[in-house]
Amino acid sequence: MTRRIVITVVGLFLVSAVSISGVSAYHSYLLTVQQLRAGLTKAPSMSQKGFILIDVRSEQEHATGFIPGTDLNIDFREMKARHQEIGAQPEDHLVVYCQSGHRSNIAAEMLADLGYRRVYNVTGSMNAWLAAGFPIETGRR
Repeated sequence: MTRRIVITVVGLFLVSAVSISGVSAYHSYLLTVQQLRAGLTKAPSMSQKGFILIDVRSEQEHATGFIPGTDLNIDFREMKARHQEIGAQPEDHLVVYCQSGHRSNIAAEMLADLGYRRVYNVTGSMNAWLAAGFPIETGRR
């Protein structure tokens, strides 16, 4: 019984050591698109934004439109195999989104399991972005 309590407490500590936070579509908009209005001629880079924005939808979904400033498109099912393409350090800020937030939550958990400590999921993802009337870009990243 005591061993089970110790294992539970240690497990809770490990889960709390890395957390996945949500960030609203509006906050994402302020962090990316507003910088365009500040005089940048193209979507801000990771160094200008201070975070890496990753679309975890399929390539086909991504091609229909994505959040301006998106750095990468990695299907959430491929995240574990392709996470090194992100080029991030464990302390870098990673923001993920999908269509509704479900797949990006899975991707965020994978990234946290891989050792990334600052992972954020856009709450409501593209659905929230589009519902707010924010602009999108088309093509491929």
